[in-house]
Amino acid sequence: MGKRFQGEFEQIVLLALARVGEGAYAVSIHDEILKTAGRTVSIPAVYVTLSRLEKKGLVTSKMGAPSAQPGGRARRCFELSRSGVDSIRGSRQLLDRMWAGLELAK
Repeated sequence: MGKRFQGEFEQIVLLALARVGEGAYAVSIHDEILKTAGRTVSIPAVYVTLSRLEKKGLVTSKMGAPSAQPGGRARRCFELSRSGVDSIRGSRQLLDRMWAGLELAK
């Protein structure tokens, strides 16, 4: 298998980004992880992971418009790249193959 699969937290961040969709930024991704995965993570961990995923070419980012609040700052918005989509699909396919036909004793 020539593909490299991401670690668990990187996969969770990629999936949360996919769930949030357009306009996703670190805090909205963090909130999605908390809501959907029920996993408490720090916002800095999400920022660091997004940066690492961008260096790997799995996500892209651009600066969005400033928030509507007085003195609001622009947010860095993220989206999955084609490679990012391929990565999470590949991870799912791998796990599905590994689970196929497996029965665990209770």
